[in-house]
Amino acid sequence: MGPPDPRRRFEELYTEHYEAVSGYVRRRADDPHDIADVIAETFTTAWRRLGDVPSGDRARLWLYGVARRTLANHRRGESRRAALTTRLRTELEEWTGPGTEAVPETARAAFMRLSADDREVLSLVAWEGLGNAELAQVLGCSRLAVRQRLHRARKRLATELAADDPDLARYGPRAVRLAKETS
Repeated sequence: MGPPDPRRRFEELYTEHYEAVSGYVRRRADDPHDIADVIAETFTTAWRRLGDVPSGDRARLWLYGVARRTLANHRRGESRRAALTTRLRTELEEWTGPGTEAVPETARAAFMRLSADDREVLSLVAWEGLGNAELAQVLGCSRLAVRQRLHRARKRLATELAADDPDLARYGPRAVRLAKETS
C-alpha cells in the first residue's frame, strides 16, 4: 500500500483537529475576523507543510504551535498598523496645524497636478520613508536615475507650490521638505 493521498490526509487532519485549533485561537484572539484569519492561516500552513505534520495527537500539538506563531505574527502586524496610523495622524496634523486650514487642499492640488510618476516617487520617499537604494529597487532603475527623478519631481512640486504661494511658507515644513532637495 502506497503513501496516503495528501488531500485525504489533510481532510482527516482538518476534521479531527479543527475544533481544538478553533478553541485555542478563540481563547487568544478578540476579533471574530482575526479568529477566522488565524484559523485559516494555520490550516493553510498545515496543507503547505503536510509532510511535516506528525501523526496522531502530536498533530494537534503541531497545529497549536503553528496557530501560536500565526497569532504572534498577526499581533505584530496589528502593532505595525497602529504605529503607521499614529504616524500618519501626526503627519496630517503637520499639514493641518493652527492657521493652516486652507493648506491641505491647496498643497494636495499642487501635488495632484504632478505627473503620476512624480507623485509616486515623492510618495515613496515621504510616506514610505524609502531611501535612494530602496527607491531604485522598487522602481527598477539605477540609483543615479532615482536621484535625477527625485530631484526633478521635487523641483516640479516646488514650482507647483510656488504658483499658489511664492514663498511656500504657509505650507509648513512637511511640504517644503518634499519640495526642496535635501540630499
